[in-house]
Amino acid sequence: MVNCVLAHDLLWGLTPAQLPVEAPHWAVEAMALGQPVVVRRASCAAGQVAVGVRGVLREQRFATLMLIDAIERRVRPEDLCAVRSDRDVPALHALAHLRPMLDACGWVWGISGSAGFELASGCAALHERSDLDLILRAPQPLARTEAQALLSLLDAAPCPIDLQVQAPYGAIALREWAGPARRVLLKNSEQACLVLDPWNPQEQAA
Repeated sequence: MVNCVLAHDLLWGLTPAQLPVEAPHWAVEAMALGQPVVVRRASCAAGQVAVGVRGVLREQRFATLMLIDAIERRVRPEDLCAVRSDRDVPALHALAHLRPMLDACGWVWGISGSAGFELASGCAALHERSDLDLILRAPQPLARTEAQALLSLLDAAPCPIDLQVQAPYGAIALREWAGPARRVLLKNSEQACLVLDPWNPQEQAA
């Protein structure tokens, strides 16, 4: 059993029989193939975790719940940093380009989205127009000047990059934190709200 899971973690162990009756046929097939599900930010009862099932098509996403006791394996985004692939798609070229710079940045980072799913499962999920989704674990404040420097590196990559900064009380978009707006959108399992300082839960704006 896994005691603590976080958004973007990939989990194995959900079976077709554990899906609700309204689950689409493609979701049942994905679970029958033993594919992982991704942890979502959503509230749920004790002993459960909110997850999403991925299909082959972009619009094939199904939100459901999984019992924590059913988890057989967990892969975190940061577990995938050293995983290589020889698939010829822009997102993976961008990852190869950025990897040494991200390794040197001093923060814990990881790979999420389609790239993370593909690297963890071996199932082709990326295509020529896929973005590269990354996360940065930031338990301590990330200065806006640091965010701007990091964003300049990402914008030089050969495909669009979406990086989420994972602060202790939720996630923010690096692009927003590096921008001119004083308040940024902080998302967690309870709500999404505008904050002045994502590392200070008391400093929020309605």
